[in-house]
Amino acid sequence: MFRHSTRKFVVGLCALAAAAPAAPALAVPAGGAPPPAPHTAAAALHPQTRADLDSAMHGEAYAYATYGLFAAEADRTGHQGIGRLFRSTARTELHEHLHEAAALAGVVGTNAANLRQAIDGETYEHQVMYRDFADQARQDGDLDAADLFSEIATDEGRHRDAFRTALTAVTTGRDTVPAPPKADVVPVPAGLPKVKAERTKTNLDTALHGEALAHAKYMLFAAHARQTGHPALARLWEGTAKIELQEHLAGEAVLAGLVRPTKDNLRKAITGERNEANNLYPGFAKRATAVGNTAAARYFRDTAADEAKHAAAFQQALSQLH
Repeated sequence: MFRHSTRKFVVGLCALAAAAPAAPALAVPAGGAPPPAPHTAAAALHPQTRADLDSAMHGEAYAYATYGLFAAEADRTGHQGIGRLFRSTARTELHEHLHEAAALAGVVGTNAANLRQAIDGETYEHQVMYRDFADQARQDGDLDAADLFSEIATDEGRHRDAFRTALTAVTTGRDTVPAPPKADVVPVPAGLPKVKAERTKTNLDTALHGEALAHAKYMLFAAHARQTGHPALARLWEGTAKIELQEHLAGEAVLAGLVRPTKDNLRKAITGERNEANNLYPGFAKRATAVGNTAAARYFRDTAADEAKHAAAFQQALSQLH
């Protein structure tokens, strides 16, 4: 659901660098689906297939985050059944679709490799992306957005420093893994955008997708750390992931006016799911088939079928909403 432009995709790839070519099995949080089997052939993926898998992960991570916010709004306005539908769909997007794409792409490496990947991403966000976004928002008169972007840039610098310390601890044993940070949870009520400039709106959308993907990846890294006997590192990943989702993404969502009344949220979800089912994933599958990446092609076809079911479920919920 909710695809993003080529610019957003490139920024996302810069913010979270390409993963290790071969990866162990991916674990999921307690209560989730069983971890998928390891996929060691990621290096054999055609570059276009890898790019399509990365795009899929961006979209699925964003859908998970967005549907969680839509669920909260549905609950708040007395539509608990729709809230449950959004939450169950969100779980599918994260624990099935994103995790399967991550397994095919070999996203999770060693603990040290995962930390280096995150350090690169946080450094880019701290030094370049969010500072540029803040400067541009200030130039365009969106001062609240400028302040938020500057605040997030500072946070990302702290995350980078914590991951650097953790990397030293993991690779040399000469330091200890820092305690996990705590998120200041930001509520996201329904509302209109609080920014005016189109450039700020575009930058917010880019940032939202980046924070969603960071949350999803850090939770995968946390599961791997715990699976390999590093509970302190797992807690650091989990605490940072919560900040990315519950503080950074949530604050950006408020300014972007991401959440609207439940009818509008359902319509937006239906449009996104139908596009994925009818256009995006079939196109990805066709390209993967053409280059012989049969496992990825099968994943794209299966995901397209799931998204069609999601669209139908949302459409039924909308038709019953008075």
